Parts: sequence; structure tokens; C-alpha cells
Amino acid sequence: MTIQTLLVASALLALAASAQTAQPVLEVTSPLGTKFYSLPDEKGVVNEAAKNLAADPKNPGLIMKLEAAQVSVWQDREAVTTCTRALKRTPGNADIYTERGHRELPLRDFKHALADLNHAVALNPKKMDAYYHLGLAHYFLGEFQEAGKAFRHAVDLAPNLDERINSSNWLYASLRRAHQDTEAAQALAQITPEMKNTAEHTLFYLNLVRFFQRRLPESEALPPEPPAGNQDDETELRFDTVAYGVGNWHLYNSDEAKAQDYFARVVKGHVWVTWGFVGAEAEIVRARRH
Repeated sequence: MTIQTLLVASALLALAASAQTAQPVLEVTSPLGTKFYSLPDEKGVVNEAAKNLAADPKNPGLIMKLEAAQVSVWQDREAVTTCTRALKRTPGNADIYTERGHRELPLRDFKHALADLNHAVALNPKKMDAYYHLGLAHYFLGEFQEAGKAFRHAVDLAPNLDERINSSNWLYASLRRAHQDTEAAQALAQITPEMKNTAEHTLFYLNLVRFFQRRLPESEALPPEPPAGNQDDETELRFDTVAYGVGNWHLYNSDEAKAQDYFARVVKGHVWVTWGFVGAEAEIVRARRH
């Protein structure tokens, strides 16, 4: 085979690989047996980031730009691999350990996420988002006391009110699930009536907290349920987050049937990367095991 033929063959293989990555790929099979896929890379963001990195393959910044592009189309499995590549260039980087742990969570790889996020907080004990995702890893594993400890750190380190409200929601849920009701009430009381979210995206977390405080009825806290065939990811994100939180509230208030109804409604959707979706799925699996 001539050199020219090899070059053509290599180019064709590269083109085929590029075309393949533009299509949805299987990311993970859930504990419920559902296959979850990435989104089609219709704008070619992953391919573009890969090309830029190929021109400067040792550049850690370009490696993480590829990771961000992969995340944007739900290529979480590929993003984990890219984070591992980045860590070979910048070992001991708490930000990258946090990011890898973050992306392992929607892959339902909670134990590896736990290891990465524990490593991140050891490297940087002031890293709020590492504690936040560490809390989620413990929470999805059913380790609610440990989750509460991590979320308490996240609340204390929150750089703004939005992050504080967000983390307080999970702190309250963790403490309730750990049967630490007095501590849960104290955590909830830290979100005072005059506090407001500043980012529109986080309003649903504030609504959840107000529901927990009995300042907002369930019907007003819950966003509209997405219709069948919904393609608006943000609409489903809002519903999944609040529906899981409300269902969880019914669970620790001894109405498991109502809780499971909420969880089942969440996992009918397609946005498998949301924490509400992951949480609802974990609760369904936990109930089936018992």
C-alpha cells in the first residue's frame, strides 16, 4: 500500500469518525434498563473542539474546551475520558477532579464520582461546587448523613444567594432522609422570607424551599408537566427538579405511593442528565429492592 493510499485511508477514517460523533451515541444503560443517548452534534461543536485540540494536543485549556463541547451534547462518557486526559497534563487539579466527578454522576457511576469529588475537596477544601457534587454522590447512593455533611459545606461556601438556596434545598432533603428533622428545620430557616433568587434559572429551587417551608402550596411550586413528545429541555429540567423534590417530601412524610407517582412521572421524560431525573430513578430502584 502506497503512502498516498494510506493518507487517503486515514482521511476517510477520520471523516467517518467525525460523522459518527455527530450522531447520538449510547452513553449509559440505567438501572431501570433504559438506554440513554447523547444529543446529535448538529452544530459540530465537538468536531470543532477536537480539531483545535489536534493542532495543539498538549494544551490543557483546549482539552477542557473539548470536554465542555462534549457536555453540551450530553456526551458525558466521552467527557469523563477527556477529563482523564487533562489530568495527565495537570495532575492535582481540583477543578478537573470536580468536573470529572460531576460528569460521572449522570452516568450513574456514583462510586467513582465519590472518589473524584473526595479527592477534589482534599485538594481544595474551599471548593463549593466540589462539596455540592460530593453531596449528590452520597445522596444518590443513599448515604444521607454523609450527603448532609457535604451540602452543609456547600451552603457555608456558597458565593451567592442562588447557590445558597440551591444547596439548602439538598441539605434539607438530606437531613430529612437521615431523620435529622431538627437540623433540617434549622437549615430551612436560614432561607428567610425576604430572600430572593437572582438568576431566573434557579427560581424553581426557591419555590421548592418555599414549599418545604409551607409558604407555597404544592400546586404553585410545581411547574407544568411537559407534554408527551416535549423537546424543550429547560421545561423538563424545571419539572424534573421540582417534581422530584416534591415527591421526595411525600416520601419522608410517609406517603410513598404519592412519592412514587411523582418519580414515575419524572422518568417518563428524556432529559436523563438532570439531578431530578437521576434522583427519581434511584428512588424507584431503591423501592423495588425493598
